[in-house]
Amino acid sequence: MDTRRLELLLALSRLGSMRAVADVHNLTTSTVSQQIAALSRDTGARLIEPEGRHVRLTPAGRRLADHAVTILAAVDSARRDLDPDAEPAGTVRVGGFATGIRVSLLPAVAELAARHPDVRVVISEYEPLEVFALLTADDLDLALTYDFNLAPASPGTALDAVPLWSTGWGLAVPAGTPADTPLAAFAESSWIVNSRNTGDETAVRTLASLAGFTPTIAHQIDSLDLVEDLVVAGFGVGLLPLDRPTSPGVTVLELQNPALTLTAYAVTRRGRAQWSPLRAVLDLMRPPSGKLSQPHWPRPAAGQ
Repeated sequence: MDTRRLELLLALSRLGSMRAVADVHNLTTSTVSQQIAALSRDTGARLIEPEGRHVRLTPAGRRLADHAVTILAAVDSARRDLDPDAEPAGTVRVGGFATGIRVSLLPAVAELAARHPDVRVVISEYEPLEVFALLTADDLDLALTYDFNLAPASPGTALDAVPLWSTGWGLAVPAGTPADTPLAAFAESSWIVNSRNTGDETAVRTLASLAGFTPTIAHQIDSLDLVEDLVVAGFGVGLLPLDRPTSPGVTVLELQNPALTLTAYAVTRRGRAQWSPLRAVLDLMRPPSGKLSQPHWPRPAAGQ
């Protein structure tokens, strides 16, 4: 259904004559008549009928004119919403892993509110595999995800990923463990991996394989703080960021040959990043000049 024709029908309902509609819209009376006739064919309903030397809307025409008010208002709202030059307004649905939300999104929220008060952010916590499916289904506008260099993620051709920051990861072991302890020394240890992201376990198994052993996966934990607690309690060893503050009972050993690196990403559906509210959020999170930075950990040292 052509919205231009709806505009002419609505004008006819308000102005009462083809001539008046033609004058307001800078058209000929014949063109207005042809467009109303075409709209009648589109809808399969008779929209106007003769009234002396003029025409009037039929009951079906009046009902369609009433609908036209709502339809045209919605179309106008959508045009403003999608205008890349318009002041951002709307709700951005963000899903992602907890550290990404803390490090990348939350620091931008206050500035976002000051710059664009009509942009609202709704946040949900998910792991990468979960958010890829939600983005593809259009149940999220923005995903904060991550992968490891030893377990790269594959978001799919329908999604665009922008790197935000990168950080080295190491092996979390009890405090006092010598810094030069080889990975093979933990061949008999129980290992802690993430319960909802297979990338973590893939990285552990790759590192162990290169060190000549198969790890015993005993615990599946999402929280980095809880990983620390398990290490301190003697339940095993696991992966943690090198530069993140830890509790006094934990040491994070640097991994070498190969090193392990985590990279965080902002992921959107292809073609959606220019939607003005989403673009406003992305602009505040992107690293300056495209250079990846180290994350600033917002949490104090665990246990303090």
